[in-house]
Amino acid sequence: MNANKPLIEQFKNYFRVLHDSDLTQLREIYAPNIVFKDPVHEIRGLVELEDYFTSMCSDLTDCRFEYLDELIGEGAAYVKWMMHFKHPKLGNRLISVRGVSHLKIGDRVEFHEDFYDMGAMLYEQLPVLGNVTRWLRLRLAS
Repeated sequence: MNANKPLIEQFKNYFRVLHDSDLTQLREIYAPNIVFKDPVHEIRGLVELEDYFTSMCSDLTDCRFEYLDELIGEGAAYVKWMMHFKHPKLGNRLISVRGVSHLKIGDRVEFHEDFYDMGAMLYEQLPVLGNVTRWLRLRLAS
């Protein structure tokens, strides 16, 4: 068994139902000097990461992750997921977005970068911008 497997399982269990998670548990998963990146943010440090998740989760009525695949090596892992969430500013309907987390691991996660389609997550959910985004996707695909 890979030495990083237990930490990856802890990571996945924590994010499985994010909106109900105890944010103090982040300290068990992430190193104090964590670097977290996603298509919108770059965050450095555990306190800033806790603040980010606190802010992000405050308006969510649902946020859970379904895990599709993983690749775990020495010092790194890739976890493929489907995030399902509801946000009142986006109509409070269930939105599903596919993504991948790249993790670099020491004793805890030292680097976490999420890759996902920002258009599917946000732009396509907005009335006017969503129509334009979907139209552009169709035009590019044909």
